[in-house]
Amino acid sequence: MMLYQMYDLQRLAMQPMRAMVSGALSLMEDNPLRETPFGRVTAAALDSFEHTTRTFVKPAFGHTMTVIDGEPVDITEEISLRLPWCDLLHFKRAVSRPNDPTLLIVAPMSGHFATLLRGTVQAFLPDHEVYITDWQDAKDMPMSSPVFDLDDYIDYVQQFCEHLGPKTHMIAVCQPAVPVLASTALMNAEGNALTPASITLIGGPIDTREAPTEVNNFAKKHDLEWFKNNVIQMVPWGNAGFMRTVYPGFVQLAGFMAMNLGRHMEAHWQMFTHLVDGDGEPLASKRAFYDEYRSVMDLSSEFYLQTINAVFHEHLLPRGLLVSRNRLVDPAAITRTAIMTVEGEKDDISGIGQTRVTHALTPNLPEHMHEHWEQPKVGHYGLFNGARFRNEIAPRIKTFIAKHN
Repeated sequence: MMLYQMYDLQRLAMQPMRAMVSGALSLMEDNPLRETPFGRVTAAALDSFEHTTRTFVKPAFGHTMTVIDGEPVDITEEISLRLPWCDLLHFKRAVSRPNDPTLLIVAPMSGHFATLLRGTVQAFLPDHEVYITDWQDAKDMPMSSPVFDLDDYIDYVQQFCEHLGPKTHMIAVCQPAVPVLASTALMNAEGNALTPASITLIGGPIDTREAPTEVNNFAKKHDLEWFKNNVIQMVPWGNAGFMRTVYPGFVQLAGFMAMNLGRHMEAHWQMFTHLVDGDGEPLASKRAFYDEYRSVMDLSSEFYLQTINAVFHEHLLPRGLLVSRNRLVDPAAITRTAIMTVEGEKDDISGIGQTRVTHALTPNLPEHMHEHWEQPKVGHYGLFNGARFRNEIAPRIKTFIAKHN
């Protein structure tokens, strides 16, 4: 339980050094020595230190405009529904397009903020009424706030669908594929008139027994007590969530970076050389990625541990054993919601087949309401951001949604 406190103390201890480095960088701005070989290397070293030791806060989505029919259209962010652990954020367009589908993007609660899906949102703004789940950082949730677990996540998805009304379409990216499928199954089983028209599951761990990845094997190798004793931490003093138990975002980030340590070290070396050489454009691109990638949030310990047990240890959903609020979650009950699954050839988080298995679990859904796409040459993050997402994946999802709107 002391890891978080040690991390926080280290962060505080670095502040005087960071202040000195920032001051030194300011002094070098107009110094003629800055353009000498020694000055460029020194400035690059100082800048790299400042960036790698920075504490990153929640980024902004930054969507202020989109283009519809060749014309610029203003975008305004507004909170459509506020729940204790999540704001339903609406990207309101300054035009009336009543025939555009309503799209709810369900962001993962897995260490990164919903802004990681900035590119996903951007791709759908021109032709969809876009909403996204903006999850709260657990370290900012006071102890007086309610707990949040997997059952609450399932409930929240249903509440959002009921708030948005009929013919809502959902996209779940990675981790929320499980609660989105579960909520959809329950709404179908209960005959809820506001059941979503379609769901698109992207790189989700529906059944991690299929082509298990390093992430899946690590989770399977350690029992629940190990996770409780080694990764669950208490929020330190100075945060609104003081004394709440969480899975810290910095632990999640360290794990992800360790999976591809060589690649991340090479990227940081390249950023250093870009600084030395004054290559602004490639530096800005890499910086933008790491500014987002290193912006992390804490997860509720109840949600994290329940997810580890239900999804990665016991595989309750694909085995037909998942129970939420005393209701058996049966994917076979889905008969009215079209399902599309998307997987990536090089996904090292959710292996090939883990999401596609959804179709086998929903045999009572008419065949024409099933669709699957495996995207060549992309890893996990390429499934919802980047050129291949914009040019190949998003258009297919749009066609699927239009078909079932």
